[in-house]
Amino acid sequence: MITVQLPFHLRTLAKVDGDVQVDAGSPATVASLLDGLEAAYPVLRGTIRDHVTRKRRPWIRFFVCREDWSFEPHNKPLPDAIVSGEEPFMVVGAIAGG
Repeated sequence: MITVQLPFHLRTLAKVDGDVQVDAGSPATVASLLDGLEAAYPVLRGTIRDHVTRKRRPWIRFFVCREDWSFEPHNKPLPDAIVSGEEPFMVVGAIAGG
C-alpha cells in the first residue's frame, strides 16, 4: 500500500482525515496510483487529472521522495521508498503569486 498525502480541499471532498492508503498494483506508477485513488474515492475523479485526457490538472503537482514528478511520464515506475510506504506520494495544490 502506498501512502498518499492529499491537499486539504481534496481530503474534505473525499471525506477523509489525514493520509490515505492506496493499492497501486505492480508495477506501481503514477497512473496506476491515480487509478487506485480514483477507484477508492470516486468523488476525486476529474479533480487531479482530466476525465478524457487523463493528464494532470494544471494547478496540481506530484512530489515523490521530495522531487517534483509533475512532468514525469505517468507510466514511470515509482521508487521503492514510495512503494514500501517509507515515503508518501504527495499531491499538492499549486500556489500562484509572488
